[in-house]
Amino acid sequence: MKIWWATNVLWLIFFTGTSIVIGVRNVDGAGVAQTPELKMLAFIILGGFFVVVLIGQLLFLYFVRKRKAV
Repeated sequence: MKIWWATNVLWLIFFTGTSIVIGVRNVDGAGVAQTPELKMLAFIILGGFFVVVLIGQLLFLYFVRKRKAV
């Protein structure tokens, strides 16, 4: 379980850092000026990735707890 918690903390740091970078940047890596619409699209993509990771973490937790109970 300690590995699961450590992984969650790393994911939290990653998503927080990425959200801050998206929120404060004026120009992305390709040199495109970031309008509010482009920032919102980047947040939506990050949110979709977050949901995929969340589902994976919850499935992992389910199987770890199931194995522990047996």
